[in-house]
Amino acid sequence: MDEIINKVANSSLEVFDLEDYYPTGIRSQIDISKWLFEGFLLKEKDFRETLKNQDWSQYQNHYVAIFCSTQAIFPAWATILITVYLSPYAKKVVVGDLTDLDTALYQSILPNLDYSDYKDKSVIIKGCSKKPVPESAYILAVQYLQPEAKSIMYGEACSAVPIYKRSKVQS
Repeated sequence: MDEIINKVANSSLEVFDLEDYYPTGIRSQIDISKWLFEGFLLKEKDFRETLKNQDWSQYQNHYVAIFCSTQAIFPAWATILITVYLSPYAKKVVVGDLTDLDTALYQSILPNLDYSDYKDKSVIIKGCSKKPVPESAYILAVQYLQPEAKSIMYGEACSAVPIYKRSKVQS
């Protein structure tokens, strides 16, 4: 019987796994509509009083996304004011949903990585993850990897999809 050889393990492919850079920590969402009159109308005095009486310490060391589940139109200062209250406690605050939050986290992490290990190598950006890595993180990652890598694929080594190959003129 022939020996089974793991060609993937023996290949020169470098795996870039965004999950390796996924920041640990609690992610929370704040729905601003709960502080609006009937979920739609911002009454400034009531809004300010509600924020003043809120227990913001519950967001200690959280990553927080502020969003509105209704079609309410409210002034920009409303989310800014919420951020003022959150800032002493939260690790990061964004306006949007949890995907926007994770996008912002990756936007602060990926530019600071050293991509020189991928110089002139074939790279696979790992596609399957157990953590909610947003598509925008993959878009950003490929922009940093492309100047370094000889080629870039997406997915898993057994079924990777080629997405970039440096032309011989660029070498």
